[in-house]
Amino acid sequence: MNRTATTDLDVSIPTDLDSARAKLVYLYVAAGNGATADELRDDLAVTKGTVLSITGTLREHGYLEQRDGRYELA
Repeated sequence: MNRTATTDLDVSIPTDLDSARAKLVYLYVAAGNGATADELRDDLAVTKGTVLSITGTLREHGYLEQRDGRYELA
């Protein structure tokens, strides 16, 4: 899925995220107003296992929620 970049995105990355991939997933979800695991896998070129691990960690820290099969910022 190709998305159009916006210039008005104002998102702060949580300071306790150390992983570059976790930061990337967080920003991707923020920029797209949510994403499915398959969108994250395809667009970020990572395995589904990696996506599930990262999103699980972000959910545990309270940064993401999963609704109707989509990850969204909490």
